Amino acid sequence: MIEPNFLKLYRAGELEDRVWRLEKLLESCTVCPKDCGNNRLNDEIAACYSGRLPIVSSYTAHFGEEPVLSGKNGAGNIFFGNCNLRCVYCQNFQISQTWKTQKKNEVSHERLAEMMLELQNRGCHNIGFVSPTHFAPQMARAIFIAAEKGLKLPIVYNTNAYDSVEVLKLLDGIVDVYLPDLKYAENSVGFEFSKIRDYTTFARAAIMEMFRQTGDNLIFDDNGLLQKGLLIRLLVLPNDLAGIEENLRWIRDELSPQTAISLMAQYYATNKAGSDERYILLSRRISEREWFSAVSLLEDLGMEEGFMQEYESASHYYRPDFTDAKKPFKDIRDFQ
Repeated sequence: MIEPNFLKLYRAGELEDRVWRLEKLLESCTVCPKDCGNNRLNDEIAACYSGRLPIVSSYTAHFGEEPVLSGKNGAGNIFFGNCNLRCVYCQNFQISQTWKTQKKNEVSHERLAEMMLELQNRGCHNIGFVSPTHFAPQMARAIFIAAEKGLKLPIVYNTNAYDSVEVLKLLDGIVDVYLPDLKYAENSVGFEFSKIRDYTTFARAAIMEMFRQTGDNLIFDDNGLLQKGLLIRLLVLPNDLAGIEENLRWIRDELSPQTAISLMAQYYATNKAGSDERYILLSRRISEREWFSAVSLLEDLGMEEGFMQEYESASHYYRPDFTDAKKPFKDIRDFQ
């Protein structure tokens, strides 16, 4: 097993200092780019409807991630409640946009640490924090507690990418795998459908910081499970609202053509997108033509590493060989 990053910081006595520095940001909250300034250490509710304690909606061995994360025993996912975005098509809106209900799911830092250890004992391959941005300091505190009690799994930061660069710098050496979405290529689209200003500007800055920490090299263990690296998720939306080509060009030109991409076909109209006429452009699944147009961009733009879902089921992943269009796509399980 490849040793996770946080253990090196823990042994050096640096992990607790990082935790204190992250928690200091809660005093006048600047944990995400909203910079709402509320004192969450005094349990004031921030713009993400979250206070001092972490909110955990559920935790489980999860098999719906990319196979290099799920493996045979599942990714040890911890789903945080609430969110700093308000996506009108959020597939987890019952978790992310029901803050009055989620308030009941507050847990102590010690309990969050126990969840990680439980998932480790179940044989999960990693600890994946889903929607961690607004709870990054609490996450770090729980990792410190869990490290003292024997946690030794890699940490996956599964984020919408509306992250603070300052926070990400403090997470350098704590997170092993960054798994960000890059939702839109234009700020105006992000404001219309996720109710957030300057999403693309902040998300690209955050992903550049993630890339600075990891580079374009994915590190796998002997079983083909991802241990360290950056994997950027691009969800294809109807009517090209995500701007897939523009985002791929940005990744290729500003990061590297070897940056790993996970192209996703799983969009369906839910939450407000399925019922509100204002969002009619999002009111259907993507077409087969839209999907294969996005797929072709990976080869056309010279992207060299990545995974993609099957269009038919949007639940299985394949790893294409982008260097030879005549070769068939390979099932990612062949690489484990």
